[in-house]
Amino acid sequence: MGQKLKITGWVAVGVLAGALTTVSLQTVARGAMSPLPLEEIQQLSAVFGLIKTDYVEPVDDKKLITDAISGMVSSLDPHSQYFDKKSFAEFREGTSGRFVGLGIEITQEDGLIKIVSPIEGSPAFRAGLKTNDLITKIEDTPVKTLTLSEAVKRMRGQPDTQVTLTILRKDESRTFPVTITREEIKTHSVKGKIIEPGYGWIRLSQFQDRTVEDFVQKAQELYKQDPRLKGLVLDLRNDPGGLLDGAVAISAAFLPPDVTVVTTDGQLADSKATYKASPEFYGRRGDPLAGLPAALKTVPLVVLVNEGSASASEIVAGALQDHKRAIVMGSQTFGKGSVQTVRPLGPDTGIKLTTARYYTPSGKSIQAKGIVPDVMIDETAEGNLFAALRMREADLDKHLTSGQGAEVQDAAREKAREEARKRLEEEAKKTPAERRVPDFGSDKDFPLQQAVNQLRGKPVLVSKTQTERKEEKKDTP
Repeated sequence: MGQKLKITGWVAVGVLAGALTTVSLQTVARGAMSPLPLEEIQQLSAVFGLIKTDYVEPVDDKKLITDAISGMVSSLDPHSQYFDKKSFAEFREGTSGRFVGLGIEITQEDGLIKIVSPIEGSPAFRAGLKTNDLITKIEDTPVKTLTLSEAVKRMRGQPDTQVTLTILRKDESRTFPVTITREEIKTHSVKGKIIEPGYGWIRLSQFQDRTVEDFVQKAQELYKQDPRLKGLVLDLRNDPGGLLDGAVAISAAFLPPDVTVVTTDGQLADSKATYKASPEFYGRRGDPLAGLPAALKTVPLVVLVNEGSASASEIVAGALQDHKRAIVMGSQTFGKGSVQTVRPLGPDTGIKLTTARYYTPSGKSIQAKGIVPDVMIDETAEGNLFAALRMREADLDKHLTSGQGAEVQDAAREKAREEARKRLEEEAKKTPAERRVPDFGSDKDFPLQQAVNQLRGKPVLVSKTQTERKEEKKDTP
């Protein structure tokens, strides 16, 4: 059924990133070692020996051990993961916002790789690649034989190395090769602008190492353009999360000093923690928020969220909602209320392990439920056309429960997803200008228009179809 779906950026980004992202604790804790289950360890040793002696062909010792570790960790929940040397390096790239490659945002369409957008100033941008260009070959390999992740790996590589792409540009009816030199790409997770006089918009697409510094810079730019802002929209739609200290810092930018932003609870003593709106909880080198305009503490604020808002972005939305600092608008969020800690196993391997659940200041677990907006808003004037296609935490196999009751299954969800798939297939046939879900921040961005209406005290077109996902039933004794 899933093969019917053409993957497009404005649906897939929330699905994949929301499912795979992590909130990373910066502390490394060690608990007391539990006694090893000797009988089970002996069974593991026996299986290892049988594979080595009886399997049809020789198997590498290292592969057997790493696969066993990987299986042990991945069986716990969707977010725990073993990192080998290569995946550990890729994970670090993801949180740093830096990687070596060409500098293009891509998606997959009809078996080809489609360029969504070249990053301004990147090697791909300088080489003249354009939005909607199709990549048909990477070196001599047709992309129809590759998955999207395989294509990404082939385009990434070492700095100053070259890769040749074959490009199909439909509007010019020509195919041509382009040789591009890879270099380090720095992605920017913060955008913003004055939407109209008196009203600003800041979008966070992810919580990376530089997100807080970039947020401060963008806020300063907006207040320099319009020192008398009457309202601000903080856009967290399709923000898959990232670093915990970044979420605490962004929350602190709007909250009074020292109030609770989020609490965590797990087995280890260090996982039982309270994070407050204070530099000691988010400032690695002093207070990165020191340069913020003072008016940010009191400016009327709307937070935009959707089903792709996960993890760190849910921490921010939950904190600002619980302290009544902002009106949260949009759709119920992804529901990733668990904390992952990255533990090194050596110089270049490690594991990402779920170590705690997190709770909003009022004590609510968001795990497998999400943040419920104060005002439900659809993604278009015609309704929430494709939201059912976005994966939620509760849809993931082996997902952690909230710990606050048994979950309720939604029988109508699969029917809604099938209807949304059909609509998306029709939508994908249209040109970008004709599609009903425009880019975030554009003048046709329906939820953003409603957020500004809220700030201006004008009527808001509230969703007529969205309802809160059912409260979890409490376990009965």
